[in-house]
Amino acid sequence: MVGSIEVVSHISYVNGVVQNHNGLEEKLDELRRILRKADGDLLRIVGVGAGAWGSVFAALLQDSYGQFRDKIQIRIWRRPGRAVDRATAEHLFEVINSREDVLRRLIRRCAYLKYVGARLGDRTLYADEILKDGFCLNMINTPLCPLKVVTNLQEAVWDADIVVNGLPSTETHEVFAEISKYWKERITVPIIISLAKGIEAELEPAPHIITPTQMINRATGVPIENILYLGGPNIASEIYNKEYANARICGAEKWRIPLAKFLRQPHFIVWDNSDLVTHEVMGGLKNVYAIGAGMVAALTNESATSKSVYFAHCTSEMIFITHLLTEEPEKLAGPLLADTYVTLLKGRNAWYGQMIAKGELSLDMGDNISGKGMIQGVSAVGAFYELLSQSSLSILHPEESKPVAPAELCPILKTLYKILIAREQQSRAILLALRDENLNDPRDRIEIAQSHAFYRPSLLGQP
Repeated sequence: MVGSIEVVSHISYVNGVVQNHNGLEEKLDELRRILRKADGDLLRIVGVGAGAWGSVFAALLQDSYGQFRDKIQIRIWRRPGRAVDRATAEHLFEVINSREDVLRRLIRRCAYLKYVGARLGDRTLYADEILKDGFCLNMINTPLCPLKVVTNLQEAVWDADIVVNGLPSTETHEVFAEISKYWKERITVPIIISLAKGIEAELEPAPHIITPTQMINRATGVPIENILYLGGPNIASEIYNKEYANARICGAEKWRIPLAKFLRQPHFIVWDNSDLVTHEVMGGLKNVYAIGAGMVAALTNESATSKSVYFAHCTSEMIFITHLLTEEPEKLAGPLLADTYVTLLKGRNAWYGQMIAKGELSLDMGDNISGKGMIQGVSAVGAFYELLSQSSLSILHPEESKPVAPAELCPILKTLYKILIAREQQSRAILLALRDENLNDPRDRIEIAQSHAFYRPSLLGQP
């Protein structure tokens, strides 16, 4: 079923802020022209997956372009049946009543009483139901605009011109394999924008990384030139609240340039870049080290010194790993560090590390956390460590003059693997790794990477 949605012509009210839409229709018309959409034929955009970033992305488009109902349709798919627990329903009710604009909107839509009933425990709310009213289950504190929600995957995607992947990497292949069944009779090839930041590892025929865009390409057969990646640095809730942010859309020039222009807003600047896979991998890599940063912060009572020591070591490991993955790692330094910085400050992976270290969450609870969604960094720790532990990738140890797997030169990554995946150590082991007397100066690791021919194109599936 598809939810209804309110549309205001020419001026929209976004969380109480009046916005003028000068120039938006021209941008929409330009994209429609590039996609060869005839008059009366809607440009259909659908988000697949309704996590925080996926929901915000759909809401940004709805706020900007939803008024042009005769030219564009924006919808979002999520699975039906996910119940909202009592504690979340109570908190949601508090959020609603603290925002006059949201309260008035729900009353106007005759939707307020169901939230009263949920607060009293008289009825159960569902995630797809509240999303129609503008509430993302993973981001309750930031009400969005109402969205058109579809719970039938075939209905959502079969005729979509642009599909936005908001799924975790761990679910991407499975869902897009299902989608491919509905696209067998398609004449036109859709454009896919992936927001997913996780990665997976494959060890055969040679160790290599699989990114979400590659998973989508494999599952659907959509040419890689029609698949793009959109990444940070940014925090979803802050983008929707109109805090200044930027993003980078990566992929083939044919689509990334017009899409960057279409997505760009005064508070949300979108750059474009041709390096698709490497930027995806970097988006997954920073999540690995964000978990460790959260642990260090919690275990040291937010010690600035300890956090800076950790930052020095984790950034040196990331720089080391980028030298393995790309021939020109210097080009990635700025985007990687910026994305890492914002994730350490306010991302869910750093939060998860804190909660694990404090004992407020346990590893047995899994990595899909109520109110936060999928913690992508956990699977990324496993993928990067397993990949970089392969003897076929061995490099010469600078001091011992013997071949070692790259993971042996990344003690933070190795420790996170032992804590999160192997579960051989407790979270406090991250501090022991930092305080190891035999730990090299982070500068030495960077010098090793810069002075040796470490680049392994096979890691990204290149010959």
